[in-house]
Amino acid sequence: MKTILNVIWLVLSGFWLFLGYLAAGILLCITIIGIPFGIAAFRIGVYALWPFGYTTVERHDAGAPSCLGNVLWLLLAGWWLALGHIVTGLMLCITIIGIPFGIANFKLIPVSLFPLGREIVRTDQPFAGR
Repeated sequence: MKTILNVIWLVLSGFWLFLGYLAAGILLCITIIGIPFGIAAFRIGVYALWPFGYTTVERHDAGAPSCLGNVLWLLLAGWWLALGHIVTGLMLCITIIGIPFGIANFKLIPVSLFPLGREIVRTDQPFAGR
């Protein structure tokens, strides 16, 4: 079932989300200061490409720089991204068929708000990142 949902997601919205996060990551990687944020955008893009069967977990070894980076990300881009995922998720949840895709958009909200210090793992291995 995860594969079918991922393929439908990929065709309808996942590919476009991936391209958007990829473009943002490339722009962020232009400067040395933006490289960690660009890598985070790439990570979110891959997660947005194939979200069913994966989840995010916090890395406890991330440290203070990721916390400061998350605050900067939240102020500059995170809340816009989260707002977009909320609106899209609510619109997808209008129909019964769209509910799983709306939930997938809601799963992208925490990682779009605070991407640094997070790791994407399979749902059958939630403790693999620890």
